[in-house]
Amino acid sequence: MELPSEIHYIAIEGVIGAGKTSLARMLSEHLGARFVLEKFEENPFLPRFYEDPEHYAFQTQIFFLLSRYRQQQELYQADLFHSHIVSDYIFEKDKIFAYLTLRDDELKLYENLLTAIERTIPPPDLVIYLQSSVDRLMVNIRKRGREMEKNMSEEYIKELNEAYNYFFFRYKSTPLLIVKATDIDFVNNPDHFEDLLTQILRPNKAPVEYYNPLVQK
Repeated sequence: MELPSEIHYIAIEGVIGAGKTSLARMLSEHLGARFVLEKFEENPFLPRFYEDPEHYAFQTQIFFLLSRYRQQQELYQADLFHSHIVSDYIFEKDKIFAYLTLRDDELKLYENLLTAIERTIPPPDLVIYLQSSVDRLMVNIRKRGREMEKNMSEEYIKELNEAYNYFFFRYKSTPLLIVKATDIDFVNNPDHFEDLLTQILRPNKAPVEYYNPLVQK
């Protein structure tokens, strides 16, 4: 199966632990697409943010904003080997974290900077939001065992999950596929991946579509 002709750039989104990087990598391999990975590990403030959010939220957020901006600007540079792009994030996600973690005075500075740069960001042709439960997210986070995430609280993931849901239930910037990902394992179950792939590659999508694998069976 191939992508519909109108889709060249797909972005996968979801809360920490939802599987967005895994799906983006698998999809890029299937399509022979350029894989764009968010380089979160390059943010020197992130480990300190997880330990002390109040003191390191602003530095962490500004670093991510500028890093994501620079990477997004590079997306449409000439690529002789790939006709498609698959990314494991969208630039607009930055606002989810900013509104959740920044104080009012910090948010004003952030919004001034964001307004100056966001209009130059190329939008995806399709966004896939992996919606999951807090319990499943916590299991995935613990399973992968990243050092900086070892003290991440369930309360933080709950707040983040609610913020993501609020954002994407009102998202209108690009075509959107919302996937109920709590009870599927597209990484280890080939049938789950094939079913999801069919939904992603299906042509003539509505502006917003919902895919619940349990309902589809």
